[in-house]
Amino acid sequence: MPVDRTWWLYLIECRGGGIYTGIALDVEKRYQQHATGKGARYTRMNPPERLLVRRAYPDHRSAAQAEWIVKRLSCLEKWRWAAAYALGIDPSSAVSGPD
Repeated sequence: MPVDRTWWLYLIECRGGGIYTGIALDVEKRYQQHATGKGARYTRMNPPERLLVRRAYPDHRSAAQAEWIVKRLSCLEKWRWAAAYALGIDPSSAVSGPD
């Protein structure tokens, strides 16, 4: 039986309105780590409020490239990207994010 090796780009809304961006194989497990203070330094200081987006990528490299692009967006651009993705609109038409 093949093992699913889908990598995920995820965006988390944090207290104060900031957005944390990361990648993981298991987004739910990683979110719980952030929520319990065992995730990134940013989410320890700005606790997560909800998962905004999760987007599948076929491998680590493509997920990491997408993460690199999204992390360079302004907070407003990340919100626009997340909103476009949630609505099923190509996020690249909202901002210059990963396709």
